[in-house]
Amino acid sequence: MTVDIYWRIGMEGDLATLRRPRHNRGDFDAIGPDSITPGLRDDAEDGYRYIDHMAQVAKAAEISGFCGGLLPSFPMTDDPWAVSSSLARETKAFRFMIAFQPGFLHPVQAARMSASLQRATDGRLVYNIITGGGGPAQLWWGDRVDHDDRYARTSEFLEVLKGVWSEQPFDYEGRFFRTAGASLPAPLARQPFPEIYFSGSSSAAIDAAGRFSDYYLSWLEPFDSLTTKFDEIRRHCETIGRIPKFALRIDILARKTEEEAWREIEKGWEHVDPARKAFPGATDSVGARRSRDLMASEVRHYRDLEDSPNVWAGFSYLRAGPTWGLVGSYEQVAERLDELMTLGTDAFILASNPHLEEAYRVGEEVLPLLRGASDRRSAAGDRQLTSV
Repeated sequence: MTVDIYWRIGMEGDLATLRRPRHNRGDFDAIGPDSITPGLRDDAEDGYRYIDHMAQVAKAAEISGFCGGLLPSFPMTDDPWAVSSSLARETKAFRFMIAFQPGFLHPVQAARMSASLQRATDGRLVYNIITGGGGPAQLWWGDRVDHDDRYARTSEFLEVLKGVWSEQPFDYEGRFFRTAGASLPAPLARQPFPEIYFSGSSSAAIDAAGRFSDYYLSWLEPFDSLTTKFDEIRRHCETIGRIPKFALRIDILARKTEEEAWREIEKGWEHVDPARKAFPGATDSVGARRSRDLMASEVRHYRDLEDSPNVWAGFSYLRAGPTWGLVGSYEQVAERLDELMTLGTDAFILASNPHLEEAYRVGEEVLPLLRGASDRRSAAGDRQLTSV
């Protein structure tokens, strides 16, 4: 089985280890003596920027066999469109999965930006469509649209985006967007349309993903829960004549032995208050609620959060981000990933802290153990994207 495996590019800084909660890579935390990229030299910043570090992560991931990298987008990060344009010059065939919310960019402009990036990179752009979790983070963007209406807006956005990706004039009259005679110039219209990874767990999200996505993207959950989710999406797609593909976003902590991996978790747990909520803050994200509801109701010890062998729901206690991930030896993590492929997973977005060193570790120690790894590696650099 051939799968696409992406690495995550940490856009919000990075942790040197899960043992300590403070970022020491990037200037999103205060720069101190232990900071790098940027760091201090003679008590002044050394001029080496965090984007230089992100370039090193992208290079490491490409060298290690990953086909591309996810560039997340949050209020506290650099802009992934701008960053990908810079990192594309640092890599050869590495794809850039840009996360963005369609509500904050007009689809005609998005089409022009995307086609220009495709043209400049020989078709290395991939979309991660996110529709927002509501609450204060959504208001940061000035967005007061309700949950289900955000997915209706996303659907309109993608209809217009695909419609204008042509030399033929495209007219559209919707609730959120309008166009009159919109099209792309011939050199841009000939570019391949990016693959779409679509995130969201609500009924509204599944409906939109069923119509527009190439991959339905989910956080990791307990395997039986994922099976139920995948089956639900397959049934929905069957009613509209589509066959879905699935992708999973997974944090992993892999070491030579299982004992070494759990020892890393134990060291990080020394800084954790188990009474703290794993998902602080207001949100109407169904995916976040699902993750929270699937966790153990009472947590006294870090192993209380182990749902099944190597499947652990404690990552959000150690760093910001999804809570479910994999912990174990290289062989065990590879076995769990193989099981997820058996369940129907067609692509992965993997991550681990620190992103640079762990890209090498996971690429060298885990990926070669996966079934179909040789097929995936040989196809990673020359896979063709198809136009709309």
